[in-house]
Amino acid sequence: MLLAVPGFVGSALDPLIGALGDTRFRRLLITAGGTAFAGAVALAAGASAFWALLVALVVANPASGAFVSLAQATLMDLAPRQRERNMARWTLAGSFGYVGGPLLLSATLWLGFGWRTALLALVGLTVPLAVASARAPQLAAREPRPVAASVRSALAALRRGEVLRWLATLQAADLLLDVFHGFLALYLVDVARLDPRAAAIGVAVWTGAGLAGDWLLLHVLGHIDGLRYLRWSAGASLAVYPAFLVVPSAGAKLALAAALGLLNSGWYAIPKARLYGSLPGESGAAVAAGGFAGLAGAAVPLVLGVLAQSAGLGATMWMLLLAPIALLAAARR
Repeated sequence: MLLAVPGFVGSALDPLIGALGDTRFRRLLITAGGTAFAGAVALAAGASAFWALLVALVVANPASGAFVSLAQATLMDLAPRQRERNMARWTLAGSFGYVGGPLLLSATLWLGFGWRTALLALVGLTVPLAVASARAPQLAAREPRPVAASVRSALAALRRGEVLRWLATLQAADLLLDVFHGFLALYLVDVARLDPRAAAIGVAVWTGAGLAGDWLLLHVLGHIDGLRYLRWSAGASLAVYPAFLVVPSAGAKLALAAALGLLNSGWYAIPKARLYGSLPGESGAAVAAGGFAGLAGAAVPLVLGVLAQSAGLGATMWMLLLAPIALLAAARR
């Protein structure tokens, strides 16, 4: 419940948040989202019962959507010709958090401060950003429109072929991103028969390689087109991922996991930049469309989990091969 309910609430509200992001309320939404997120994290830090923690997470999920997603949309508006590289920078910043967050939590536990201290530190980092957003002129929509027109535009976006192309690509690519991350440790222990410490190393290797790959992507996109890079990396993954599943050696699996972490860099940044590019001047509508797709994508881990329960996790992991196949189809010339 702690994982599923907040995610569902956040995905359900993302379309409304995105639609309102193209109105005069964008800056207000970002500031309010940051403030609500800080308050929710503070509530989680002080929670002493399950229901208090659930309420905190239910508030935090859509609040972070307003705070983060609309900030991302604004970044895409500022330099339309640099969308791919700016999304690569955005993803690199996220990768630092992806790797650094667990390290920060581990450090606070090792020092004896506990996980609540780590959450309070997050509150301290969020509040100044929320205050700064209230004064940033870039956070206002360039051409504010009425709320009703913005909602109609967000719904109309779902009928555009190019929008659907990149929404589907993002959901497919996620099979070897967040979905793969969610199953990786379990696969290494239950199927590959590694001990839990080796499985933890495997997850760390994959995330660390992803951080390095996101850094390298910035330089790659300065020399080649994003679609060309997607075709190349997806083609390479078609060979690397099956090899990861079939090799028996633990060392080889870890090396191939690192290769996958490098290869899937850009699988979020480039399709997401293309999604914004398919809706010029309507970045809020792009956020809303992503929210609708997220509602469908939220069911994927559940479906895979049910399949793994009946067919086995080893067989289910082959389903993730759909990610590079979909990318090759979407990144056609």
